[in-house]
Amino acid sequence: MSAKHEKVEALFNEALKLKPEERMAFLGNACGNDAELRRQLHELLQAESEAGEFLPDAPKAAITVVDVPLTEKPGDQVGRYKLLEKLGEGGFGVVYMAEQREPVKRRVALKIIKVGMDTREVVARFEAERQALALMDHPNIAKVFDGGMTGDVAQSKIGNQKSEIPQGRPYFVMEVVRGIRITDYCDQNHLGLEERLKLFMQVCHAVQHAHQKGIIHRDLKPSNILVTLHDGVPVPKVIDFGIAKATQQELTEKTLFTQFHQFIGTPSYMSPEQAALSGLDIDTRSDIYSLLQPGGVALRIVGRQATLRRAGIIEGRP
Repeated sequence: MSAKHEKVEALFNEALKLKPEERMAFLGNACGNDAELRRQLHELLQAESEAGEFLPDAPKAAITVVDVPLTEKPGDQVGRYKLLEKLGEGGFGVVYMAEQREPVKRRVALKIIKVGMDTREVVARFEAERQALALMDHPNIAKVFDGGMTGDVAQSKIGNQKSEIPQGRPYFVMEVVRGIRITDYCDQNHLGLEERLKLFMQVCHAVQHAHQKGIIHRDLKPSNILVTLHDGVPVPKVIDFGIAKATQQELTEKTLFTQFHQFIGTPSYMSPEQAALSGLDIDTRSDIYSLLQPGGVALRIVGRQATLRRAGIIEGRP
């Protein structure tokens, strides 16, 4: 075993001893500016986590999971919107299908910060995402319609008395994007190489529009690109601008900065300067790297098709 492999194995074993929420900080300190080492360790830890679902008899470390209850539920009213069903849930926010009652009736998606997650930093990032989406107007980027707060904490039935934000939790309302990740759509519909490239070009146009508006996404990956159908025509939508960065203006009046050595994004799609936590500023090239690097979004979309062609499994030119 080479010295490099021994180092990876040693760091991997050390990371396994830590709680999941402590591992990113450990990787930041242990890997320093070695982006490749960080990527390898992240993928090993991710594979270990996924393997646990298939190995029920394997010994597992005791992990305490704190389940923060949601105070809002289908049927509740948030501003002008009635919650209908939960569509999804992330680390800090929950997305609901909702019905707008006035001035027009329509189905929308309402994203709200979870109870107990409304720290000042999270709220600042949440409002930055809302403002970033509001700046853009492109058919391949989810549109924002409205935004607001849940109301005064003392009066709102979905307020949180322990909130650091005294006026309640922010939410924003956007178009409903019912779709699946772009790679799954391509595979499930057996799309050819040309069809996959057409979808990818639409994604590129969306990212170009964001850059023209001074917005860097910073977390482009297949799970943040959903494909929905408009009159039977597939339309990719770039979503989740939760860690977006503005280059031309502030996205929120609240204090928002990435702490020194704070690791945000998805390592396997990051540009070297973003993964290395260096002093170099991140610009639009970071998004382009996520799209076009070996193993990036483009290869995930078209690579499998090209590989099958080269292997002669399917017909057509590579």
